Amino acid sequence: MSRVYLLILAIVLTATLVGLAIAEQAGYVLIAYKSFRYESSLWTFLALLALLWLAYLVVRLVLRLLGVSGRVVNPWSRFNRRRRAQMAEEQGQRDFAEGHWAQALRHLRRAAELSDRPLAHYLGAARAANELGRTEECDELLARALQREPGAEVAVGLTRAQLQINRGEFTQAREVLNQLHEQHPKHPTVLRLLQQLYVSLRDWPALCVLLPELRKERALKNTELSDLERRVWAASLEEAGEQGLGQGESTLQPLTQRWQNVPSNLRGKPLLVATYAQQLLRLGAPEEAEEVLRQALKQEYDAGLVHLYGQARGRDPAHQLQTAEAWLKARPDDAQLLLALGRLSRHNKLWGKAREYLEASLRSQRSAETCAELARLLAHLGEVERSNQLFQEGLGLIAAPVATLPRVPEKVSAT
Repeated sequence: MSRVYLLILAIVLTATLVGLAIAEQAGYVLIAYKSFRYESSLWTFLALLALLWLAYLVVRLVLRLLGVSGRVVNPWSRFNRRRRAQMAEEQGQRDFAEGHWAQALRHLRRAAELSDRPLAHYLGAARAANELGRTEECDELLARALQREPGAEVAVGLTRAQLQINRGEFTQAREVLNQLHEQHPKHPTVLRLLQQLYVSLRDWPALCVLLPELRKERALKNTELSDLERRVWAASLEEAGEQGLGQGESTLQPLTQRWQNVPSNLRGKPLLVATYAQQLLRLGAPEEAEEVLRQALKQEYDAGLVHLYGQARGRDPAHQLQTAEAWLKARPDDAQLLLALGRLSRHNKLWGKAREYLEASLRSQRSAETCAELARLLAHLGEVERSNQLFQEGLGLIAAPVATLPRVPEKVSAT
């Protein structure tokens, strides 16, 4: 309240001072221009100026209010256009997230047409159209996006390629991605999509060429890339093995040439060594397989490689058996090693030693493969009954247990 009193007091004092000034000296103002002549006291002139300034402020306020109301009322105003675009965008994004593709397509397309930056809306609408199976409308939306924003060829191209991959249109997607790769060879997303495409096409040679670029541009995490490298080169070796089998007579040339192309830092990986050795065995080259496996096992012991080593037949069977027996000192209960030793002993016609190794392997781990191997040996030695028992046991280990279904009651009495 004290502030109100002070304000009133200040107004009264100001009015008093102005009144005294007017009473003491009225002043005189004369404005003459050609035939125009204006005369008044100074205070009247100042009051007139104040009224004009007040009228200017009132007119300005009225015009602003009219402009605001017109912007709100006019449906074609920029304000309403922006508001409709925002509403369509929000509803379209919600529909897209919820999987309501038809509504999302309608709202996002409307938002794109109303927005000054329509790229994201067009891409979302194209994805919604693709989910609905409207491929022509999807392509038309992507073309429209590129027309509205010519500098977005990478974003539009990536979206187009991804949707084509999803639709199984691998040839068209490859054309798009190859063009993007030529224009932007270091783009990580382009590289990742090419990798995805090559895996879908099972184009292992092309993927092997792409792998160094993926690593250089860090398009994938190190663990993902390392796993991908092993799987791709393993698949590539299998493909080369199939080529060797498909040429009438088995030939090692495609396989050995592909093995030479494997990066040196990967040749010691157990998965690749095992794949290469398996293909050598398929192509009738057990001696080469034995040599590859022996060299790899010198560097790093691996149960899977030992298993294959027992199937390979080296140039010197006795030396091969001695090599494997040397590993037994550090791993006396390794079931895979004992199985391999049993096979190698049988190959050397050491029937008693083969039986001992195979029985030790079974004591360490019951497996259908070891049962079958020992059964064949016992059949060769004339122990038919024991051999049949092992064959039956092996079949039981192979067969999956069948769950017993609960008995359904014949009648259910109503209560």
